[in-house]
Amino acid sequence: MDIALSDELRAFQAEVRSFLEDNLTPEFREASRLCTTIVAEHEATMAWQRILYRQGWAAPNWPVEHGGTGWDPMRRYLFAAEYARAGALRLVPQGLSMVAHAIMGHGSAEQKAFYLPRILSGEDVWCQGYSEPGSGSDLASLQCRAVADGDDYIINGSKIWTTSAHYADRMFCLVRTKTMGKPQAGITFLLLEMDTPGLTVEPIHILGGDHEFNQVFFEDVRVPQANRLGAENEGWTVAKYLLEFERGGDARAARQRTRLDEARRLASARRRSDGRSLLEEPGFAADLAALEIELTTVEFTEMRTMAEIAKRGSPGPASSMLKTRSTEVQMAISELAMRAIGYYAAPHQPEERLAGANLEPLGQRDEMSITARYLNDRAGSIYGGSNEIQRNIMAKLVLGM
Repeated sequence: MDIALSDELRAFQAEVRSFLEDNLTPEFREASRLCTTIVAEHEATMAWQRILYRQGWAAPNWPVEHGGTGWDPMRRYLFAAEYARAGALRLVPQGLSMVAHAIMGHGSAEQKAFYLPRILSGEDVWCQGYSEPGSGSDLASLQCRAVADGDDYIINGSKIWTTSAHYADRMFCLVRTKTMGKPQAGITFLLLEMDTPGLTVEPIHILGGDHEFNQVFFEDVRVPQANRLGAENEGWTVAKYLLEFERGGDARAARQRTRLDEARRLASARRRSDGRSLLEEPGFAADLAALEIELTTVEFTEMRTMAEIAKRGSPGPASSMLKTRSTEVQMAISELAMRAIGYYAAPHQPEERLAGANLEPLGQRDEMSITARYLNDRAGSIYGGSNEIQRNIMAKLVLGM
């Protein structure tokens, strides 16, 4: 794949950069900088999506016929890279980057016409009902049961680690509709409304003090069979298709390079007892240089993923390589940032790192997110399919083992 920028691509890059400079207010930038989880504060995130929607840039990866940009892989990558470098707020991915592609690939004409415009505008916020207690990376073992009853399914069971369920209007959910035979062959993919009677959301607060996850309980929840995506008992095929987009490239290296630059800046401000900067400490400097090299490998893997998308229309198994390596680098960067702030990693100050907070923090305000981000990044090797599972995929589909 030729990655040299033509004059046309450079002009596009400049247009994106100018738009971000003009529209990313100090409030948006602060909300993004203080973010420690997948997305920043909900109100700020949705306000930013509305701005991108009016610009026509809310869904860079969508085709034009569904309201997307129609950009080629290189433009999408350049947009994502500029977006990350600018520190723009990440949009809620469960709708725009995940279920939307499943609807495009497996939905009926009526489902596409109803759901996709609402996802694009931000009218609907989605969450993902996959993991269950005892069914995480081994997703085929899920037990949340859906039984056909007339024109409906009746669902009983629970889902866990459900990101943004407390904000979501809708959920895409995997349920078991057949218990005999191969486990993967008895799963169905459903779309449901979060205000359906019998559905309850309970919060799960994570180590950093954030409320990102939830457990969702289903007690005789009725969902119309018309809300099924794909055929009954073929939800595994839909889910595998969706996961390719969840793991696909989004200029993670650019975002991680911004985080590494932050760690470098924090280390530069630290002085040892002899007056020298932490950057002059050989061990720290060596680890910083090693991560610079690792980020270069992530960038090249992103380019490989783009090439797969251009050729096949979806990322394919290359996305597993990117997901594995990028999350490992992400965790290493957050650990380096923890080393950079030293003792100031210890105070627990969740209120002080809210956007617009007027409380006086211990240490510097730009250090407030480091510890919570470090703790949250530990999940990077698990969500989206654990890195152990990704290595199995690579061994089978890439190495032919």
